Amino acid sequence: MSTEPETTEETGPGTPEAQDAPGTPGAPDKAAGGGLAADGGELAADGGDGAAEVSGAAETSEVTDGGAGEETAESAEGAGSAEAAEAAEATADGAGKPELSEAAAELAAQRVERERIERRRAEREGPVESGAKLSGKAADLLAAVRAVEAGGKPASTVFAAPSRPAPERTPEPGPAATAAAPVRPASEPEPVPVRQERPTPVPAPSPAGPSPRTVDAVRRVLAEGGAPEALGQQAAVTLGEGAGELLRADPWQLLRVPGVRPEQADGFARALLGAECGPQDERRGRAVTVWLLEQAALAGHTALEAPALTAALAQRGVPDPDEAVQSTLAEGEALVFEDALEEPGAPAAQPADDEEEEAERPVRVLIALERYAMAEESLADGLARLINSPSQDGKETWAQVVAALSGGAAELARAVAGHGLVLHTGGDASRAEPAALLGAARDAGLRALAVCHTADGRDRLAALPPTRGAGVGTVAGLLAGAEGPGRDGDGALELDLLIVPDAPQLDVESAAMLVESLPDGARLVLGGDPALLWSAGPGRVFADLLAARACPQIASRLPDPGPIGELVSGIGIGELNQVEAPGKEVVIVPVRDAGEAVHRTVQLVADSVPRAFGVPVEGTVVITPGHGGAAGTRALNAALKERLNPGPGRFGGFDPGDRIAYSPAPGRTLPGTVVKADAEGLHLSCAGAPVVVPRERVEAWVRHGWALTAHQAVGGRWPAAVVVLPGDAAQALSRPWVYTAFGRGERHLSVVQGAEGALPRAVAEIPAKPRTTRLATLLRPQSLAD
Repeated sequence: MSTEPETTEETGPGTPEAQDAPGTPGAPDKAAGGGLAADGGELAADGGDGAAEVSGAAETSEVTDGGAGEETAESAEGAGSAEAAEAAEATADGAGKPELSEAAAELAAQRVERERIERRRAEREGPVESGAKLSGKAADLLAAVRAVEAGGKPASTVFAAPSRPAPERTPEPGPAATAAAPVRPASEPEPVPVRQERPTPVPAPSPAGPSPRTVDAVRRVLAEGGAPEALGQQAAVTLGEGAGELLRADPWQLLRVPGVRPEQADGFARALLGAECGPQDERRGRAVTVWLLEQAALAGHTALEAPALTAALAQRGVPDPDEAVQSTLAEGEALVFEDALEEPGAPAAQPADDEEEEAERPVRVLIALERYAMAEESLADGLARLINSPSQDGKETWAQVVAALSGGAAELARAVAGHGLVLHTGGDASRAEPAALLGAARDAGLRALAVCHTADGRDRLAALPPTRGAGVGTVAGLLAGAEGPGRDGDGALELDLLIVPDAPQLDVESAAMLVESLPDGARLVLGGDPALLWSAGPGRVFADLLAARACPQIASRLPDPGPIGELVSGIGIGELNQVEAPGKEVVIVPVRDAGEAVHRTVQLVADSVPRAFGVPVEGTVVITPGHGGAAGTRALNAALKERLNPGPGRFGGFDPGDRIAYSPAPGRTLPGTVVKADAEGLHLSCAGAPVVVPRERVEAWVRHGWALTAHQAVGGRWPAAVVVLPGDAAQALSRPWVYTAFGRGERHLSVVQGAEGALPRAVAEIPAKPRTTRLATLLRPQSLAD
């Protein structure tokens, strides 16, 4: 590992930016490239997936991680995925446009799948009685939900108990939170009862925007409340027809519009309601509760523990947090669950005969938005179906597949031959094994497909000889119907085998859609590197599946090659080792401040790396922890554009030849270049495919892309990578972040190091922050739920 000499240029240290959202009450207009979630929040997306609120901008707020005491995370440190927040805002901005873009098609497909999930839930036969022997808060919550279902208001005692949930007997899912059937490990043959019926698919509706009358009505109400009229279109899209009357009756509904924060909605409500406005208003309590759950989803959580939610509500000035949660449940805007907790170190639970012993088992009370709760239950249900019903047909075909392979690929094929779900773990080199399985399966006549997180991942997988360039696609392309096979009459994909090499990047909704789309008897292989950053969207699907041990797990023994592979492998186990790099494959560039970091980064990309390694400028990616700050993506991209492609930026700050990051949907970033701009919009080339971004969406969907965050870069690799670690990045660093960022370079890695001791400390001491999810509980072996 070599070190380049320092330079003498000094600038003031950079600090993370935090700007207000554009177009929201009391907020300044968006500067070039700026935005609410973009500023301080991307540090959260890359570094922190903890149980904390994503406040989105310059505020600090907390959500307690229920299992680990009072954990508070500032928005600059990041509790969440600001990239996902920005993309979500962008999606809402454009949801009302008539053209069926790639993102609109994907969102329409997601709506259809959610309708299917809701129908499956409604088809379940009869309510499941539960909670009869609960006590304390869990019993109160169930009573509240049942009261709502019966048409009444819940009791006022909800959340009146102490913050720690009271012990209960072995829990069963309540009527408002019916869980998918638990799954036995593969070694236990007893099947899990799941429904096999598939509803007839409904055609995806074309996106239809709100009527001009609705938009005008919303703008009038916004003007009365002192909010920017520019929010009118977005608010009408979010709230639907009648949005103007809804906002007048309940001004805090403005919080549903992406980018609006509670204090801005409060100002809007004061202007409309006058003396009637107050923090005790139950409308405010409900709106803030839903907003906090949405922010938690941006941070990666599919649910929040009740004490965490009430603590965050108290911090947001809600006088009676318990009553606010109760009211939210009563209105059906959130669901409540109670999950049994496993005691650390305890053996697998056995069915208890003694009622007192059952009553000692602790539970946690969780509050979740319906969309994520339904997705998680549907995912568990679909996984149970795959695990318990592997096809017994085609044994000779699978024997042929196994015989055609050797080593780790043959081991993987043997597991897949006998099981409906198999997990495969390993680094980037291990992708050769599922690629070999894909090629052998297709040669044997099986309908097999592999889908990756990014187009770059797809192209790299297709370049491996076993695939012969066939049978590969992207997750987004498959879900949108743009890639992969067609669907049968029941709406299932016509596949025998689906391989997902980038499973750690699957959020819970995408995973549920994939699993629900597989026919009975199909095999699913979820693979990837568990040390990478988790998905930008809510959930930790791959990690939960690994922890549940409900299916075979095959660990690849193929190491990533070279000095970079050796360095990254050490980081994965918490060791930042100095590696031998005779060809300067790994170079450390020490800097003293953010200004020097920007200067040295431009020098490396424009001169040093091309000269020393023959890597062209377009073959080098710059990775930094956040968008804001003196060495964030904005500052770096501005400096790199000035050096590499100077121009006036006549179309939204862009010129032909600019490298860009195109984010059409939450959690998806496509690197590309600007081709031209005209009346249709900004013309891009992304992975060789032409893309036209309408003029009104350029600011929200397109950024300059010489410099990316680690979440934007995950799933792709470049010949060279320059990782920038300014001093103010220390709070954003974690072992998964460093592992992901350092692994993006194939031939060369330069580390612009200004974080000093924070880097080795992050690698050794800061693992991935926990996310609150329910999937592992839903997949718990049957013996733990009986």
